[in-house]
Parts: sequence; C-alpha cells; structure tokens
Amino acid sequence: MEQKSDRKVPVPTVRRLPRYLHLLKRCQANGRESISATDIANRLELESIQVRKDISYTGIVGKPRVGYAVDELVGAIEDFLGWSSRTNAVLIGVGSLGSALLGYSGFQKHGLDIVAAFDNKEEKIGMDVHGIPIYNTNELEQRLETLEATIAILTLPAAVAQEVTDKIVKAGVKGIWNFSPIKISAPDDVIVQYEDLSAGLAVLSIKLGHK
Repeated sequence: MEQKSDRKVPVPTVRRLPRYLHLLKRCQANGRESISATDIANRLELESIQVRKDISYTGIVGKPRVGYAVDELVGAIEDFLGWSSRTNAVLIGVGSLGSALLGYSGFQKHGLDIVAAFDNKEEKIGMDVHGIPIYNTNELEQRLETLEATIAILTLPAAVAQEVTDKIVKAGVKGIWNFSPIKISAPDDVIVQYEDLSAGLAVLSIKLGHK
C-alpha cells in the first residue's frame, strides 16, 4: 500500500534514495523478492531508523517481519524521484566536461533525455557528440521553443554563465543544473542545482592530508 507524504523532504534524504535504488536494483538482478530496512541499513552502513524514515517519504509501507517487496520499493523510489517519467534537457558548453556528460548513459536510466547541446565554437557546431546534435549558442532561444526542454545543464565558463542563464530562463527553462564555477541569479520559480567539482576535490584533498 502506498500513501504519499506531504511532508517537506530533507535534502539528505533525497541524496540517500538513489543509493537505496542502486542496492535494490542489484537485489532484483539476483532474484531477491523482499528486503528489510535493517538489511538496507547494514549494507549501506546507515541506521535502520533513518532508512525507514527516508523510505516513508515515498509512501510505501513495509510488512512486519517481511520488509518491503523489492519490485514495489524500486517503483516507489523511481516514481518519487520522477525517474519513471521522461524529461527533456539541453546541455550548454560542449567542452571536456560537457562532452563527458553527453556520453553518460545513466541519465536516460533516470528519465533524463539530453535532446540537444549548444556551443559557440565553429568547429563543434553541426557535429553530433554521442548521437546528440550540437547547435550554435546564438540559436538557443529559438531552438528551446521546439525542444520542449525543462532542464538546462550548464558546463560553461564563469564569464558567460549568467548571460546564458538569462536567455534560457526567458525561453521557459525551469530547472538549471549548474556546473559552472559561479553562482548564477535566477527567478524564484526556477530551480538551480549547483555542482562544484573543485569543492569536492578540496574535501577529498583535506581528508587525505589528515588521514
């Protein structure tokens, strides 16, 4: 039985749910039919009470002494994360990082379809990278009208990130995944998610240095 929660979901919970999903997919592949919160917690080195609380946000309810049906829990988490439906995205800035993201097949498994990429370098315009066409950044607003993309992935230099943000917001993009090394300004109804690779490297370096 599922009963979706209206509670605001904490960000740490959202970050843990994909970890549960990866584990559950492995269980599916091994033919396992049920799993308990305690088993999930032990495998991922978490507290079982935290796992139960995280899963409760999806609305699925486990059975006493049985736990959760693996297939049902996979479906509940994917539905909750929006990964069971398709979302169009565009990527802007086809440098080394942008090209690598275009080649990452995991996005499609999670319901994200990168339908086009944009760059301002003449040698890249008109190419296909991993089957995805690259258009001129000058065509951004015009192309977005027909691509039906609600998410834009920014892998741009800091100097142009805000200018491009203004264009895509005007064209109707409602979600921005920003890999650019700058904080961008967007209206309140546009969601911006930041990914700072240098910050992650800094944390890793400090931990290694203190080990």
